[in-house]
Amino acid sequence: MINLSTTYLGLPLRSPIIAGSSGITNNIRNIIELDKQGVGAVVLKSLFEEQILNEASKTLHQGEGLGGYPEALDYIGQYTRHNALNEYLNLIRECKKAVSMPIIASINCVSASEWIQFAYSIQEAGADAIELNIFLLPSDPYRSAEDHEAVYFQIIDAIKSKITIPISIKISPYFSGLAKTAIQLSWTGIKGIVLFNRFFSPDIDIENETVASGFTFSNAADIAMPLRWVAMLRPRVQCDLCASSGVDSGEAVVKLLLAGANAVQTTSALYKHGTAEIGIMNNFLADWMTRKGYQSIAEFNGKLSIENAMNPAAYERVQFMKHFAGIE
Repeated sequence: MINLSTTYLGLPLRSPIIAGSSGITNNIRNIIELDKQGVGAVVLKSLFEEQILNEASKTLHQGEGLGGYPEALDYIGQYTRHNALNEYLNLIRECKKAVSMPIIASINCVSASEWIQFAYSIQEAGADAIELNIFLLPSDPYRSAEDHEAVYFQIIDAIKSKITIPISIKISPYFSGLAKTAIQLSWTGIKGIVLFNRFFSPDIDIENETVASGFTFSNAADIAMPLRWVAMLRPRVQCDLCASSGVDSGEAVVKLLLAGANAVQTTSALYKHGTAEIGIMNNFLADWMTRKGYQSIAEFNGKLSIENAMNPAAYERVQFMKHFAGIE
């Protein structure tokens, strides 16, 4: 009998397919439906560091008439912060009552600031792990790569002091030395690295001559970046790897598992095709394993990582010599 189970962050998963953080994972109804479709785990929609601080700021602004009562303003700010958090904590509690699969909380953060204090509450609410969605656009010409990358380690150190549940980090490919940084991050005691973040992408509306949002969903071609780096990092990091972006089919799931991903995250496919896509991906994976004679994921996971592939140089090639010039 085909066994799709695996482990990620030390957590048992019935399937390597995880529903990534999005609006789809923001309510209990959708999460129950994902559970019925056989998803391995769910990453809840991110609680934003900026969102919490901004909501508190708005409330404080509305209470400017209380300027003579600083203790009242402080109370309002604290209430708003905790109210935003309580909604998130309630979702975690509801999920743990309704489903048995792992529930991974998500924090979208840019600093090791006061949001760190909320981590223990998230753990106490029952979250099985926390995914730190970290991204700092390296656009400041006066900030060195070392200063930029130090923030990641500061966040990890701060949150590790608050919780005992597994921590994963979701990062971007925008590092001066991605391989070295990923390896060093894996030495911090985190349990997983998610490759890669997908960000807001600006576009230009040429008719209205305005900056607009564009390129919202990933597509099949986007698998190239995580596939390359999962394959190259698999034998070098001291933690699990999860692939994200371009996971739009069962075929993509198989490719990433062969490259060495312990699990994969899909989001855009759920928006495009609905939660039933999880079942379709699971069936494709099971059918492929049957056809190839594999009984478990462990039998082929990482078979084509850089240490096992017959042509490992293919992962490090960056020019189209063979494609355009016929050079082998």
